[in-house]
Amino acid sequence: MSEAPWLTIIGLGEDGLKGLTAASQSALDSTEIVMGPARHLALLGDLPCETIEWPVPFAEGVQQLLSLRGRRVVVLASGDPFWFGAGAVLARHLDPHEWQSLSTSSVFSLVANRLGWPLETTLCLGLHAAPLTRVRPHLATGLRLIVLLRDGAAVRDLADYLGEAGFGETSMTVFEALGGPRERVTEMQAKALPDTTFQHPVCVACDILGAGAAVPLASGRPDTWFDNDGQITKQPIRALTLSALAPHPFEHLWDVGGGSGSIGIEWLLCHPTLQATTIEPRPDRAARITANAASLGVDRLRVVTGAAPEALVGLDAPQAVFIGGGLSENLLHWLVENLAAGTRLVANAVTLETEALLLQAQEHHGGELMRLELSRSEPLGPRRGWKASYPIVQWSVTL
Repeated sequence: MSEAPWLTIIGLGEDGLKGLTAASQSALDSTEIVMGPARHLALLGDLPCETIEWPVPFAEGVQQLLSLRGRRVVVLASGDPFWFGAGAVLARHLDPHEWQSLSTSSVFSLVANRLGWPLETTLCLGLHAAPLTRVRPHLATGLRLIVLLRDGAAVRDLADYLGEAGFGETSMTVFEALGGPRERVTEMQAKALPDTTFQHPVCVACDILGAGAAVPLASGRPDTWFDNDGQITKQPIRALTLSALAPHPFEHLWDVGGGSGSIGIEWLLCHPTLQATTIEPRPDRAARITANAASLGVDRLRVVTGAAPEALVGLDAPQAVFIGGGLSENLLHWLVENLAAGTRLVANAVTLETEALLLQAQEHHGGELMRLELSRSEPLGPRRGWKASYPIVQWSVTL
């Protein structure tokens, strides 16, 4: 018979004890210690056992909790602990047999039921510990969004952000202390937020409306989405490059010679499980890459300031590598010698010198060479003609 878990994570609603399931009430009745935020402890009133207030920042409480291993402990969380809650963080530090989770209805479910929104087509985000820019890739008229915010002041921040993005006509429904005796619901447009103070815990449902620009879903977003100093893989070439890199869920990309960061950013926009590290030797460009990633909602992009291959040492191994700048024989040799078999490598060359490197690399390591030539129509006197850009030679190979 397996040993009973010493830790129980209980999802708590704003109605406190009234909303507890029989299993959650039983766990509370038999526990030695209840640990949780002050607000959650207050919802339960006086308890016969020891109580510990979870410290801020949250990470400090994890070690305190682990020191209680072997005693019967209940940790209080909001609603469903495994939907933008504390459950996943705690589970990473514990073996599966050490804990159990007893959830109640999540805030997302409560809001969807209040508004009659199908939850499967509604975007749900937890931004209580993340920047508001996480919503940017999704913003488009017709989107329904339910978002958890860190505090009442963040409601105005969200309204301002939507307005600046061109979606000030969005209908916002603010839920405070949803499901409890302090519940308050306020409806307004983002551009007409009332002069009022909102209280934590707060959740906002947004029916997005406005003339703001939506980020295209296809790879090869317009260059205007990326602040740059001219060092950027241009839109058509970027689309072909992302196709050659062929992102798969849970993969990690090295973008060597980031420039504006457009390749790494577009890689991350493909799927939320993807990771990317951009290596850029110039500090000003590295700062620009970080800003571009944040503005497009992929702040998880890691930016390393340094020159390759030296800056690659010690990085988490990639499944795909793109070389857009700083291509050299030394770099290619390092990659071939140090990357695991099966790693996909894509390199673009513009100059004759780097093109020669790729020709030689393809001869030794195989793969596919492709020459990309693009022309755009431009005025030519009273008529129009084709103006060709520099041709790009692209080498793609699986090592």
